[in-house]
Amino acid sequence: MNAHRPVSISQPNRPMTTPPWRRHLLLGLVALGAVGLASRAAWLQLVHNEFLQKEGDARHVRPEILQAHRGVISDRNGDPVAISTPVDTIGAEPAKLLAMEPGRFAQLADMIDMDENSLRAYLTRHSERKFLYLRRHMPPQDADRILASGFPGVSREREYRRYYPTGEVSAHLVGLTDIEDRGQEGLERAYDEWLQGSAGKKLMIKDLLGRAVRDVKLVSEASPGQDLRLSIDREVQYLAYRELKAAVIEHRVKGGSVVVMDAASGEVLALVNQPSYNPNDRGELRPELLRNAALLDTFEPGSTIKPFTVLAGLRSGEFSPQTRINTSPGLFRVGGHTISDVHNYGEIDISTVIQKSSNVGVAKIALQLGAEQVSDVLVSAGFGENTGTGFPNESAGSMRPFNDWVRLDVATIAFGYGLTVTPLQLARAYSILANRGVRTQVSLLKVEGDAQGIRVFDPVRTQQVVDMMERVTLPGGTAPQAHIDHYRVAGKTGTAKKSVSGGYADDRYVAVFAGFTPIEGRSLVGVVVIDEPRGDQYYGGQVAAPVFAKVMGGALRLLNIQPDGEPLRHAQGKSPAGRLTEPPA
Repeated sequence: MNAHRPVSISQPNRPMTTPPWRRHLLLGLVALGAVGLASRAAWLQLVHNEFLQKEGDARHVRPEILQAHRGVISDRNGDPVAISTPVDTIGAEPAKLLAMEPGRFAQLADMIDMDENSLRAYLTRHSERKFLYLRRHMPPQDADRILASGFPGVSREREYRRYYPTGEVSAHLVGLTDIEDRGQEGLERAYDEWLQGSAGKKLMIKDLLGRAVRDVKLVSEASPGQDLRLSIDREVQYLAYRELKAAVIEHRVKGGSVVVMDAASGEVLALVNQPSYNPNDRGELRPELLRNAALLDTFEPGSTIKPFTVLAGLRSGEFSPQTRINTSPGLFRVGGHTISDVHNYGEIDISTVIQKSSNVGVAKIALQLGAEQVSDVLVSAGFGENTGTGFPNESAGSMRPFNDWVRLDVATIAFGYGLTVTPLQLARAYSILANRGVRTQVSLLKVEGDAQGIRVFDPVRTQQVVDMMERVTLPGGTAPQAHIDHYRVAGKTGTAKKSVSGGYADDRYVAVFAGFTPIEGRSLVGVVVIDEPRGDQYYGGQVAAPVFAKVMGGALRLLNIQPDGEPLRHAQGKSPAGRLTEPPA
């Protein structure tokens, strides 16, 4: 008997039906979400868009500082001696650069001229910072190549770098700026606020690589600094520098200074020192080279002070140019010390005291006058106070009050020992003689209009001293090498032993010549200081006077100043102006 097996009957597939309410609910939720999103978007973008604007700006809009360049410094004729040139500075976010692949990192290091390991260590030390300088003051074309390479997070800033067309020729006077373009030395420092500009600001859209896409808004414009016009003449400055450097090399000296002034206006036409430095090459800067010796360093002026001692004598009424002084035997004891002359000049008049530069003669004049009268003339000539140019840290030199002088001080100060001066102070004092007793303000800036001065010495007495000083540069004087053909020259030599511990050195000197030319008309004052000349020639008339003649002769031609004399007649007894002179010593 067969068992009954149930048979499976397949049912046809019937579609499942979704209740209508469920479909309507879903569509409603979708529509409601869309309306909510649209409403939110409209609210944020049209009504309350500050948040989105802020977030978007934070990611794409960047502020950029618009650097302002410093004002131009030029000479009296408008020729530039300091200008600002555009340069680019490259910076970046350290974290983004550290994440680059090694090959790209090495490429960047090479482009900024930096060792790869040093760059990585530098970035690692400052990895938390959002911006870090990679290279300052690059040429714009080099910065363009770096940006075109697309390094992540790298950007650039436009800056300005100071350039000095005259280089070391005017370095001590003009000075220099630091990498932030702030004045550090010289007139760059003295007039820093005047020369500095005001930076501006703008907003820019930049891409993720830091490249500018477009400007958004100018917030404020950059304002350049104001220009500065100096008193110096660039050609006279070059001339003075060339002749001083040649003398330094010839006499193997430690250093030196030359100052050229316009006596009437008080303007400094040239001011140079040796050794100097090139402000365009910061890698070679050394602190000892930065000092402007003509305004900061002092020295005992030696016999260049003698005209003022004689002027004190003439002003007192006790002496005249014809007064005779007994200098025999060329030695004079004062306070246990011996004052001596190079030769025994015997009994000579005061004019010859200046011509021959007699220490004994001026010491006897000063001792007869007393400390107060000698001091009064020196103070009136500006010794013991700086020249008021505004140059940073300008020295005032030193001169003790006359009531502190002992008898020996009176005698030695009369011929330039016991006080110190700067080359510029000495030039100012000689400008008073050139102006026949009128003292003007020294200026390192161009003077517009007529300079104002005050009378400090009687013109007749001053003229008498000038006549004596002219004989110094003629045959028989101590500085015939200071003579300039067709021009009359009045001046005075100085050869001072340098002060050392315990007294004065026997083999270290400062050689000086100070004078002015022409004597009539517009006068130029020149001071030449040679520090520690080596060799057999070390007197002011031997090493400083020839530099004076070359510098001043060239300056007279460059400035087209009319002659007031004749070519030197070497026949005994005749001067360029036809005046009688003493025969050669």
